[in-house]
Amino acid sequence: MKPLFFLLLLMALPVSADQYVIDTKGSHAFVQFKISHLGFSWLYGRFDDFSGSFTYDESDPAKASIEMTVQTNSINSNHTARDKHLRSDDFLNVAVNPTATFKSSAFTPSENGHGRMTGQLTLNGVTQDISFDVQFIGAGKDPWGGERRGYEATTELKLADYNIKKSVDGAFEKLWLTVSVEGIKQ
Repeated sequence: MKPLFFLLLLMALPVSADQYVIDTKGSHAFVQFKISHLGFSWLYGRFDDFSGSFTYDESDPAKASIEMTVQTNSINSNHTARDKHLRSDDFLNVAVNPTATFKSSAFTPSENGHGRMTGQLTLNGVTQDISFDVQFIGAGKDPWGGERRGYEATTELKLADYNIKKSVDGAFEKLWLTVSVEGIKQ
């Protein structure tokens, strides 16, 4: 009688979403941006130090969630003097705001695992609601016996919304952000 009781108990428990840790150790995740450089070209950059995790439930994709923390001091635009300026209070003010965070509040799935992730982004001490267009890249077993799942998310930020007011004659007011994550199932 006991095995039947435990089986019924397990069947009554809600199925929980799979948990994934973003693979930053293997360099399989990126936080990148591009912004206009004086209206003449694109300036590309990235943040080298970040962490996070996400959940995904195959049976209920709308319950997907993600949380990430970026160390703003790790900004890297491939130019030392420019990176120093980007860390200053003209831009990211990393001495006062050493991290940027994103915590999702909803995921609206569309076809093939794609969708729209909304949540709150805190950057430069300012928290704003924001949405990312999410593209599902793939999921499955990895060569080391684990399971992985990957996504790419993109959005556009208005710098003034995050109290970043430094501009050169309005040449850059928007930043395009791309977050590419590969998660390892826990």
